[in-house]
Amino acid sequence: MKTDLIKRWRNRGICMLALALALAGSYKYLSGYTTVSGNVNGKEMPVCSVDTKEKKVALTFEAAWGNEDVAGTLKILKEYGVRATFFLTGEWAAEYPEDVKAIQEAGHDIGNHSESHRSMVSLGEEEQKAEIMKPHKKVEALTGVEMQLFRLPYGNYDDSVIRNIEACGYYPIQWSIDSFDWKDYGADSIIEVVLNHEKLENGAIILLHSGTKYTMEALGTLIEGIQKKGYQIVPVSELIYKEDYHMDIMGRQIKD
Repeated sequence: MKTDLIKRWRNRGICMLALALALAGSYKYLSGYTTVSGNVNGKEMPVCSVDTKEKKVALTFEAAWGNEDVAGTLKILKEYGVRATFFLTGEWAAEYPEDVKAIQEAGHDIGNHSESHRSMVSLGEEEQKAEIMKPHKKVEALTGVEMQLFRLPYGNYDDSVIRNIEACGYYPIQWSIDSFDWKDYGADSIIEVVLNHEKLENGAIILLHSGTKYTMEALGTLIEGIQKKGYQIVPVSELIYKEDYHMDIMGRQIKD
């Protein structure tokens, strides 16, 4: 564990240096320091779910647009005694700093969702690392939190993107259940999609969004339904393995 932490913080320091050099126009990717922990048959994989015997799942919210439902969402989560994970863009954090602080003070995970919500695969390595580390510094300045979880905008990634995320000391986190709340089909649709999903199982990671039309309306019933099925809802940081694991081809994290 100690060796793993040292490696991650070393890599993050290198990534911060790389960002400074990139912004100065003289950055070169230091590939020799890349951390690889999710390679499956030569392909890098993010964590989409976790193989565990414990009946635990994670609710995750992406915040990249408005904040009108954040206070209500936090209130509902508090009422049910649930801690979730919020993936924030740097632009969102800069626009709504008090909400960032409220999320942290309520005991939820804060994860990184890039600076500007651009597809990472369309960016060069310098731009990718800037997209990772700019929000990292913003959230740290606001809350003192050193984020470790990264959610890829639009779910888009390739091997290079995953390596760069890990080189910055992050775990790349995707999802196994998309609630499709962003399609605005209604609260009942969100509830039905998640509760009847074939991947609602131990270690599932559920995708929700802030700033959508019906998510907050569905949230209380959704939590009740998940809990009635016997699942405990935990933050992603308490669900994933931090060391001694491998991935399968579906992005399921398996303990060694």
